Amino acid sequence: MGKRARRPVYYYFSVWKVQGVLSNIMQELIEMERIRQGKEGAPSAAAIDSQSCKKSPFVSLETGIDGGKKTNGRKRHLLVDTLGLPLAIHVSAADTSDAKGSYELLWQVEQGNSARLELIRADQAYAKLFKQAASYYHWELDTTQRPPSQKGFSAEKGRWQVERSFAWGNFYRRLSKSDEKSPESEVAFIQLMFINIILARFD
Repeated sequence: MGKRARRPVYYYFSVWKVQGVLSNIMQELIEMERIRQGKEGAPSAAAIDSQSCKKSPFVSLETGIDGGKKTNGRKRHLLVDTLGLPLAIHVSAADTSDAKGSYELLWQVEQGNSARLELIRADQAYAKLFKQAASYYHWELDTTQRPPSQKGFSAEKGRWQVERSFAWGNFYRRLSKSDEKSPESEVAFIQLMFINIILARFD
């Protein structure tokens, strides 16, 4: 594809990203998919988590090092419904704490499809600061984890869906690393991923 062919594609990508067109399309499709699967259009429960991703060379905006996972790059924050479809997406530097990065998700949900939301499931990293912030919107936070005595892998109740949502990104080369110059563009490509996933189900 030559430069002239790429220019209109990038133009519309940039405009739709800034104007929220991609976000609106994604949310409309999510509501349609929930109804198609026999659920209410708005969810009553959700799950939240984050994923640290290595950055590509020359990516420098909003990057950092996640000391716990030894990852130099960015952190993707997702809040998803019980189908693993996103209610909110945020991308930050990898050295941003889970709780701090999650604040950006709350206002997105509050302004979006939150009419029925009551419960958010999360791990212990969200137990204090995020719990206080969620209570402002009258949302309950459940950080119950499996007993320490339980051995081997076991999917955490109500939270495995968000892990699966991150795993879906492994099938999209553009999302295998943080390749985008800005976090906003990375969010847009995550939105495009979910748009693609849902549209494929309508075939």
